[in-house]
Amino acid sequence: MLLRRTVRVTCLLGVLAGAIAPAPAGLPVQPSADQWVGTWAAAPQLVEQANLPPPPGFGDATLRQIVRVSIGGRKMRLRLSNAFGNSELTLHSVRVARSAGGGAIQKGTDRPVTFRGAASVTIPAGAPILSDTLDFELAPLTNVTVTIRLRGAPAAITGHPGSRTTSYLMAGEATDALELAGAAPVVHWYFLSGIEVLADERVAAVAILGDSISDGRGSTTDGNDRWPDNLARRLQAAKPDTPVAVLNLALGGNRVWRDGVGPNALSRLDRDVLAQPGVRWLIVLEGVNDIGAARKDRANGEWAPTADDLILAYEQIIERAHARGILVYGGTIMAFEGFKDYDSPAAEADRQRVNAWIRTGGRFDGVIDFDAATRDPARPTRLSSAVDGGDHLHPSAAGYRIMADAIDLGLFVARK
Repeated sequence: MLLRRTVRVTCLLGVLAGAIAPAPAGLPVQPSADQWVGTWAAAPQLVEQANLPPPPGFGDATLRQIVRVSIGGRKMRLRLSNAFGNSELTLHSVRVARSAGGGAIQKGTDRPVTFRGAASVTIPAGAPILSDTLDFELAPLTNVTVTIRLRGAPAAITGHPGSRTTSYLMAGEATDALELAGAAPVVHWYFLSGIEVLADERVAAVAILGDSISDGRGSTTDGNDRWPDNLARRLQAAKPDTPVAVLNLALGGNRVWRDGVGPNALSRLDRDVLAQPGVRWLIVLEGVNDIGAARKDRANGEWAPTADDLILAYEQIIERAHARGILVYGGTIMAFEGFKDYDSPAAEADRQRVNAWIRTGGRFDGVIDFDAATRDPARPTRLSSAVDGGDHLHPSAAGYRIMADAIDLGLFVARK
């Protein structure tokens, strides 16, 4: 068996209690059939120098970005972010349309996005902002374009460098253009961090807290074939009447305890996961960078977490998610023998200890045994050749399908 399922009654009672709890005094009460649920999300981070936009930059530009949603809806809103900005960010106009492939949009689908009725909005440094509700027919598993007009941006840019999706940037005003002829392609997302839909109360989302393996390093650019994408396809096919959204909140290079590429998982959990609307489940697949980098950190005289420290962190994540009525599933850490920066007997011993706790510790509400699904049966300290993307750490596109196929969809039982 690749997966052990252990859903806790106490946590389910918490979910049900949260579903019927009265709204605080003074707050508007939404009808029970209407709730916001994220259909797409990306964890924001401070964009490094190497991943800043090419010319013309954001000084006088139109930025068109494409994202693949997981579930559909008829009403939507955007979440935009200046979380890492060091000054205000003004978006002069924002538009949404169905993608026609590349940087093109489908004729007749373009709609303006507003903010309390206004076309432009200024986002304070460190903050996100939600758009007004927009009537927009959004089909499941389809590509949507979000086009933003900019006339300057903070020196510190908020984005998601590991988009594995091409965005398009060109000088001047072209937000409603059907095509962006001559636009510069850039494989990063900027400022856009979520799309939400108004959905039936049975609809919910699964969030993924992870690193580059969940962010999709080694997947196909513009192919949407990361393991969370493949999970979204499986869920849509299996549960079309009670859809489950998939929100990929992974960051390449991320660690649980220490900042790396982006803030550590413990510090970003509230903003990136717990603040997402409609989340009922959380998959945690993170820790390989903590284990792998420990030898180098200690050689440099720096503190590095042990296997026990990782276990402590998982317990913290579980407790914080349970307080929000969210079930937490632990993903075992996959093999990395042959990845020269991480491969060592001490690192492998830590991986085995952590995985043993994930499988048998009883603290996670369920276990997804990615390690068992992806390791070489003849040499279980290595990824199998069917999974290995070539560097012995990150899977290939085929490997990401194997990961998604290892997940028991029965873990995601929607509320009746």
